[in-house]
Amino acid sequence: MPTPSPSTEPHRPDGASVRIGVLAPLTRPGWAESGRHLLAGLELAAREVNEAGGIEGRPLDLVVRDTAADPQRAVAAVDELAALGAAALAGEYHSVVARAVAARADALGLPFLCSSAVIDALTEQPTEWVARIAPAQSHGWRVYADFLLAAGRTRVAVATEPSVYWASGAGILGEHLARRGGTLVELDARALDPAALCDELVAQEATALLLLVGHPEPAVPIVRAVRRDGRLAGLLVGAPAGQPELTEWAELLGDDGAGVPFLRYLPERLGPRGARVAAALGEQLGTAPSFVAFEGHDTVTVLAEVLRSHGADRTRIAEAWPKVAVEGTRGLIRFSRAPGVSAWQWAWAPVAVADRDPADPARFRVLHRG
Repeated sequence: MPTPSPSTEPHRPDGASVRIGVLAPLTRPGWAESGRHLLAGLELAAREVNEAGGIEGRPLDLVVRDTAADPQRAVAAVDELAALGAAALAGEYHSVVARAVAARADALGLPFLCSSAVIDALTEQPTEWVARIAPAQSHGWRVYADFLLAAGRTRVAVATEPSVYWASGAGILGEHLARRGGTLVELDARALDPAALCDELVAQEATALLLLVGHPEPAVPIVRAVRRDGRLAGLLVGAPAGQPELTEWAELLGDDGAGVPFLRYLPERLGPRGARVAAALGEQLGTAPSFVAFEGHDTVTVLAEVLRSHGADRTRIAEAWPKVAVEGTRGLIRFSRAPGVSAWQWAWAPVAVADRDPADPARFRVLHRG
């Protein structure tokens, strides 16, 4: 275990609450709806912990900071939360932000349980301080590529924007498709407006278009343009990163937003624990909870068990990652070392490809399971 610098020694309990620093994108340009669902799951689990007596009689206190999808803002929040005595960090949705958080947490010797960000390399080098609930991108996106191949979609175009996350995703898809006789064509969503993008899809004879771009811009205009172009009537439009899970997607696109497959980290059926949490989250959110809300709940559930069994010392928390065995909303959570993944990893949460049913866009269909 690396030794933190003297200015960032592990938190020593003071007899009051046990603080967990929470990071989530709650305002634009972050995917604020996902941040809201993430926070709902985190907060529900914290309430349950406190109603059950807290951590050895001490209340669990979530100290929330909005990252707004800004890595620099997130790093500043990590420093603030460390100074406030947080025993650990939890949350985050955006991979680019989570990478910045993980790097800073690693440098400070502050445990970070990442809820939703999937990029494989959360840190440049393997770290003992960081663990993750969400499946790694290389795992989930290969499942998505298998779905495309099974559906006969072998000539795949991706509309992409500059980002280490989108670049990583395109690389995973391209490599996996190529091994099985498929091809991947990258189209720059900055250089091509939606009409020009449609022309390029026709010229490339693409059978699928994947949106590796931000939401709502430029994802929503691209979908509208493709849906209205008669030349592309047979084209599959997909969004591996999960944009169609958002209610805002359905509100903005209506019927055009149905039939767009995305990755969803939920089992075929929730067990009793998951069903109970789903009902409570639905009441809290006023809508059906996304998989991100379950990731949040699982995060606090794991941290609470670690805190009960190992205390609130930061080093002891980090040393506990490989000893975790906690029943979450979607299965038994254990952390291990997965190839190519720099953090301790739950391998794996359930992975499915789903879409909004064209016959009823409020309903989700499962199309493929990993």
